[in-house]
Amino acid sequence: MAQKAMPGTSLEGIHPTYIYKVVLLGSTSVGKSSLAYRYVKNDFKESLPTVGCSFFTQMLNLEVATVKFEIWDTAGQEKYRSVCHLYYRGAHAALLVYDIANKETLNRAKLWLQELEKEFLPDEIVIALVGNKVDLAAEREVATEEGEEFARTKGLLFMETSAKSNHQVNDIFMAVAQELLRREQKKAS
Repeated sequence: MAQKAMPGTSLEGIHPTYIYKVVLLGSTSVGKSSLAYRYVKNDFKESLPTVGCSFFTQMLNLEVATVKFEIWDTAGQEKYRSVCHLYYRGAHAALLVYDIANKETLNRAKLWLQELEKEFLPDEIVIALVGNKVDLAAEREVATEEGEEFARTKGLLFMETSAKSNHQVNDIFMAVAQELLRREQKKAS
């Protein structure tokens, strides 16, 4: 069960601050670390594989609230899979990342979704399916429509991104923030 977001007061004291735990899940080499690094540092690095888990924070100032993301970047290697549930416990959102140029990574993302469905009720966590590496469009193995359709049938947010070319990286995190805040408002009314 996800913990409630922690409301606080923004620096200006005008609107609330919410702290949300966001986990990045997916196979090794799909670009989870690169997405997190691009979002937080606005830079791209060819990354070495994550060992266990990396942690980033990012503030997002919106009109109605300030959102602080605590981003947990999990290792995609199979040997870490047994401990990954420890990282996503208490999460408010999950990005299921796959590589559009590797069909098998979408199948693995679907398995990650099954793990999340065992841990959370549908309204307890915001889940986004993220097709990364659109800069490799010439090598595409997963059609955009396939990702969109799967996300639609499962009630997930969906977006294709490229950490390398900075395509829609901020947009996917913004979409997650907006959905989290929409759910906060719904709970409050």
